[in-house]
Amino acid sequence: MFSIFKKEIGTYFGTMGAYIIASIFTIICTLFLWFFDNNFNIFNIGLANLNNFFVLSPWVLLFLIPALTMKSIAEEEENNTLIWLFSQPISIFSVVLGKYFAILTLVLFSLLGTIVYVYSTYMISLPTGNIDLGMVLSGYIGLIFLSMTFISVGIFASSLVKNQVLAFILGVFLSFFCFFGFENLASYNLLGNFDYILQKIGFYQHYISFTKGIIDTRDLGYFLFITFLFLTISIKFIKRKK
Repeated sequence: MFSIFKKEIGTYFGTMGAYIIASIFTIICTLFLWFFDNNFNIFNIGLANLNNFFVLSPWVLLFLIPALTMKSIAEEEENNTLIWLFSQPISIFSVVLGKYFAILTLVLFSLLGTIVYVYSTYMISLPTGNIDLGMVLSGYIGLIFLSMTFISVGIFASSLVKNQVLAFILGVFLSFFCFFGFENLASYNLLGNFDYILQKIGFYQHYISFTKGIIDTRDLGYFLFITFLFLTISIKFIKRKK
């Protein structure tokens, strides 16, 4: 696993790729939070907090992460290097985990640049420092666990198809549906008492708890289970290719 992880990390950080991806994420969030005239703009709402960042960033990651995961398996198969991986003395489980943790590391690196938002809101608040750092920490934890599930969904999408573009489109669709699709379906109140269950199946309700400053072990367990589930299914599909 470590050899695959090292290879993937070297690919990202050995070039400008990692820094470009981190810059794209930070620039998009910065424009919406501080410059564009929209409902996410911190100056427009008149409150020095990062709630809007934790609402906005999942939508950015929903597109950014599938762009990273689309080549994880699909590129290997497209370039016929997947056969080479099968011939190496390394398990498919290790291959998938190595790629998974490499992408997670890159996402964490991208989130690192947003720490400047915490400092900025800390300084502009009245009085200075009047922000709920506990809620900020909880929001970041939620964002990290949500990213973990998005990555697993993206790798699953990449394991289904050979084409990277199709892997990206499928990854975005599945991530969107898991994040907001179940929540949206439940809002129509078509299933009565089952609407609550439908909400709990999706990512949104579990993620939104973190943005309220609530760190619930049930939500943490949910994200870990979903991540494990998608990675396990991905491994099964890759084994079928073998």
